[in-house]
Amino acid sequence: MQPVNLAEAKAHFSELVARAEAGETIQINRRGKAVAQLSSLTRTRKPIRLAMLKAVTDTMPECTAESVVPAMRSEARY
Repeated sequence: MQPVNLAEAKAHFSELVARAEAGETIQINRRGKAVAQLSSLTRTRKPIRLAMLKAVTDTMPECTAESVVPAMRSEARY
């Protein structure tokens, strides 16, 4: 964990956030004492309900580029 003083953290906040997203933990110091820590959050993912997804996609019409693109072009002309 690399300490960074508060003034430097203010000046380079975006860079520090990118480093935290990459997994690094940054300690922010004020007058030589640690006052905060910047680290990434872990996001929990919800499992995909395959049966529900299949039920929805089964009701959708078959789409191909040959059928969708001409329809989009004709809609864009109006």
